[in-house]
Amino acid sequence: MGIDRRTFIQLVTGGVVGSLFTPVIWKSLDDAAIWSQNWPWIPRLKYGQITEQATLSKFGPSPCSLTVKSVGGSPYVVKGNVENEMSKGGVDAISAGGAQLLYSPSRVNGPMKKVADGKYESISWEEAEKMLSEKLSAVKGQAGKLAIVSGDATGTSSEVLSAFAAGMGSSDCYLMPGDEQAAAVALDNMGGSGQIGYDLDNSDFVLFIGADAMNSWGSVVRNQRVYSEMRPTGEDLKSVYVYAGPFLNSTASSSDKWIPVAPGTGAIFSLGLAYHMLNSGSSASASDFADFKTLVMSRFTPDKVEKAIGVAPGVMAGLAKQLMSASAPLVISGSEFGQGAGAVDIIAATALNMLLGRVGEKGGMKLLADLPLAVDSAVSRTELSSRDFAGYLAAVASDKVKAPEVLLAYEANPVYAMPQADTMAAAIAKVPFLVSFSTWMDETASKADLIMPNPHSFERFDDAQTPYGVGVAMLSACAPVTEPIYNGKSTIDVVLGVASGLGIDLGYESAEAVLQAKAEKAGADWDSLVGGAAFVSDSTESGSLKFAASVLSKAVAMPKGGEIALAPYAKLNVGSSTVAIPPLNCVTISKFELQGKDLFVQINGVTAKKLNVSEGSKVKLTGTGGECVARVHINEGVMNDVIAAPLGFGHTAWDVFSRGKGDNISKILTVGTEPGTGMAVWTSSFVSIA
Repeated sequence: MGIDRRTFIQLVTGGVVGSLFTPVIWKSLDDAAIWSQNWPWIPRLKYGQITEQATLSKFGPSPCSLTVKSVGGSPYVVKGNVENEMSKGGVDAISAGGAQLLYSPSRVNGPMKKVADGKYESISWEEAEKMLSEKLSAVKGQAGKLAIVSGDATGTSSEVLSAFAAGMGSSDCYLMPGDEQAAAVALDNMGGSGQIGYDLDNSDFVLFIGADAMNSWGSVVRNQRVYSEMRPTGEDLKSVYVYAGPFLNSTASSSDKWIPVAPGTGAIFSLGLAYHMLNSGSSASASDFADFKTLVMSRFTPDKVEKAIGVAPGVMAGLAKQLMSASAPLVISGSEFGQGAGAVDIIAATALNMLLGRVGEKGGMKLLADLPLAVDSAVSRTELSSRDFAGYLAAVASDKVKAPEVLLAYEANPVYAMPQADTMAAAIAKVPFLVSFSTWMDETASKADLIMPNPHSFERFDDAQTPYGVGVAMLSACAPVTEPIYNGKSTIDVVLGVASGLGIDLGYESAEAVLQAKAEKAGADWDSLVGGAAFVSDSTESGSLKFAASVLSKAVAMPKGGEIALAPYAKLNVGSSTVAIPPLNCVTISKFELQGKDLFVQINGVTAKKLNVSEGSKVKLTGTGGECVARVHINEGVMNDVIAAPLGFGHTAWDVFSRGKGDNISKILTVGTEPGTGMAVWTSSFVSIA
């Protein structure tokens, strides 16, 4: 018997109806649901009281004040703390995943020591502290035998480390590189004291030279919040923004005008503007004003500046006129990627603020007073900021300075994040005993002889004082918001205990006691700080500045031209110098920066034609200290003869979300020495292409 269309439909309909009325299928589905609920490996929702508690995160280049929401004591989400002036309610792209990072596969579970085959063996905290004490005891009192580097530029923890180094007889305590180093050296050469700050909140015209305020310069989250307050959507703008830099980055895109200026030529651009201001009669009361004016009017004339950096005299004259016409203008200079700028970049920009009469004024440049030290034997924050870790490591690499016997790395990843990374990593490899206090199994921890993990930001007491770039001195603090998940121990507690055993009295017995003392000496209320408030001080330094004309004369030279300049940039969604790509951020990475494992660099069409490459071409970039492999993306937002390249890729440690993705652009940065100041600089890095 054949089956026609009608018969077929009747059979199917009958089957469906039959299935609906038979209990067999529904009983099977019910049993399967019950069985699957009993499987022990299925994640369980945690029930309990929902609470909110203020804290700080230090995953990015600048601290971020947060409110953490927890259920049953377990954090599950964060939001910005609108009551805290430090980040004004904003959240950076790393801190947004702070709760998830508690469970990161990259976390170090407890103290470990390296064993013979290069693997790690878990040990107790007692054994770890004994190992550290024995190594330190052997070098105590011997100059050059101990070095310390901290990746925390704002915490009192670095103050404790500098005091410990002094007690050990070492002057080699450093911070990881940042824009605050160039600012500290600049201010010292200009005869000032304290910390340079910028009152973005009250300026009506801001010129950024190099400094990428929306991604890497200063307190990024706070900068973004101020921008949104000064330029509200659909309302009258309260401030004009102009950006001068090598490509159309986030700050340039957010500004009213972008002026293409090559990497490492910011000082020439500033002094070119100074020419027009001086020509219009601007002056300042400074001991070396005459020398400065002679220097600018002879060496930075409009024709010479145009020949050097390609900016037309009319553009320079127009911008100078805009600055002089504004009610509260402000000039800010820095590196395009938050490190490696020279002191002369800051000096030249400060000279513009001086000619505009904007130093110490509302909406201008400020000289902020350091908060009092908690540990008497610590070096001042200004002095610590000015120390040159890149210069020190470069000297170790070239055998001009003998490697220390012991190197302590606190919340720092110098094996990965230093310029000319392979050269610096080779210098660190000369150290016989490397100790990492990292929370994460980063590149430095993976090379360390001893790992003593610091707890996650949400699991410890901590504080943060006056992030570089803000316009007022401030202090925030936090207490743990959750019980420790792993077997970490506060590095401050470790150092205080080891110091006591070595006969070094730092004056405190716990991290909490140090931080409370810091708050008390600053005049802040500890309970208010850990409750989420920020202490703000309008205290500033007095005294006048000079132009440092002799330093400018030595250090600012016109570029040779004809080379391909490297313009690295940093974006917080791919991590920072201390944290790699957060797992939840992988989906936010642009296809023009990473595809699969291939890194992309960006050049414009004219440069691509000159280099004989096209969209997607695979190229090898070679710098002084190394090579990188990348593919090309054509972007007309990059100026001629410049390659824009993202930092944050090419990790060799961490986890599957970061390891082996792209290449590390820090390898091809070139470290040089700035004439006039002697500090290490690397914003003027050039590469060859093959």
